[in-house]
Amino acid sequence: MFKTNQYFDGKVVSIAFEDHSGPATVGVMAPGTYEFGTSTHELMTVVSGSLTIRLPGASADTVFHPGESFEVAAGQSFGVVVTEDTSYLCRYGD
Repeated sequence: MFKTNQYFDGKVVSIAFEDHSGPATVGVMAPGTYEFGTSTHELMTVVSGSLTIRLPGASADTVFHPGESFEVAAGQSFGVVVTEDTSYLCRYGD
């Protein structure tokens, strides 16, 4: 069954599921600035909107648009700036 998670006072909402590729979430983020931590490797793809990401070890932000992806290793944190309602798909694991 699906599991729904809410973060940052409901400004980030995700639905967890598992398919042939393994565990994943789909979700939405309202405009704001967020900091996320990873417990496993993550591959995040922007579905709609855009995400401005400060990846671990990076000195500059990168903007990701629909269809673009970024990866974050386990045990890391990364900053996110959202300027418009944005949806995403996140895959977990190796």
